[in-house]
Amino acid sequence: MTDIRVRTGVLGLALVAGLVTPATATAAPRAAVTAPAPTVEERRLDGEVPREILRRSGFAGVAPAFARGLGRADSYREARRLVAREGSALWRRAVDRVQGRGPAGGDLSRDDDRPLYWARLGMTRELRTWDPRFRLTERQRDALLTVLEGTSRGRTDIDLPGDGQRGKGLERVLLTGFDPFTLDRDIRISNPSGAAALALDGTVIQTEAGPARVETAVFPVRWRDFTQGAVEEALRPFLPRVDLFTTVSQGRVGRFDVERTNGAWRGGFPDNENVSRTEAVPVADPASQPQWTTTTLPYEAITAADTGRFPVYDNTSVTEIPAGGTEPVVRPQGPTPGSTARAGGGGDYLSNEIAYRATLLRDRLGLHGTLPGGHVHTPVLQFGDGNTDPATGAVTDPAFVRNRLDIVAQVRSIVAVAVSASEAERPGRS
Repeated sequence: MTDIRVRTGVLGLALVAGLVTPATATAAPRAAVTAPAPTVEERRLDGEVPREILRRSGFAGVAPAFARGLGRADSYREARRLVAREGSALWRRAVDRVQGRGPAGGDLSRDDDRPLYWARLGMTRELRTWDPRFRLTERQRDALLTVLEGTSRGRTDIDLPGDGQRGKGLERVLLTGFDPFTLDRDIRISNPSGAAALALDGTVIQTEAGPARVETAVFPVRWRDFTQGAVEEALRPFLPRVDLFTTVSQGRVGRFDVERTNGAWRGGFPDNENVSRTEAVPVADPASQPQWTTTTLPYEAITAADTGRFPVYDNTSVTEIPAGGTEPVVRPQGPTPGSTARAGGGGDYLSNEIAYRATLLRDRLGLHGTLPGGHVHTPVLQFGDGNTDPATGAVTDPAFVRNRLDIVAQVRSIVAVAVSASEAERPGRS
């Protein structure tokens, strides 16, 4: 699979090298390319709920300010600098708000992940529909959108401690979350995995094995980004440098799950762009692609520990087509030899896919025996009694906030247990 970071970087350098000076750029002929229309995801911004979330968090001015900055850009180079700066600023602003730094900006609970999601979409819509005063090619616009996605999702903000010997000093943890999804079902939805990523980014967790620094990023709920290699691009530079990683997503009602096995299959559930994909997970070098990958997180220690209010399960179930068979079969104890994947423990949607891609990357980097990593599913974040109707309900309520805070706190505790148990299991450790 193409490494998007390398491809985009080379493209950006080539484009910059070919630019005219800003003075002549303003006089250059306008591009014949028509700016694309907003995406399905971006069009949801016109609803009252997104506007209320942005207003009550102080993020309503993010996209308009970004649009004004774009309007002043006189060249692709200048626009790229602006996009990188403002994307990074949005991520830091969201992290700071969740972690209690700076003004709250409104009465929406600080732990809320949704202001980041909707503000980012406001920015991508402005960039996608922007009509610049200089010639901007379709490839350049796509490159700018790629920069905005990476910077506003924390991927360029990952700052690991020094690369000393593993197991010495400060442990290094990489954790990923997701955007809200199923928004056509209930546009009020928040994703506790994204909230956990914002709450934990750059923090130090005290564990029985010592302190652990956590760095995070948030991924889109879109098939196309995964097809284009977004997971591998984001994680490849860091997996060899961390002591533990976990991808996190929202899963089942009332429980956490440590997913034992991940499957190489997409089941077709629509993403945030209402696109479906039913196929084998597309990866680089498909000839060597395994049907299954496994967690190396210390699942026994995690499930045995008292990490919080919700029970935590070691989920071993998968769905497979057995060797020589033609129909899917549920296997509660995991896959059988030679079977074809139809669902991992985490299902057949993007949570399973990020787990599959991250653990396959771990294995292809030769880290299976040394790097603990896998996937954790959080409980479904639920609204309080009397606030369950998406057509008439409020965007938040006390139970909703309490549930999210409890889930995030338990993610933190699970990470602490995982670090301690993994450190104890390292060769030469007691």
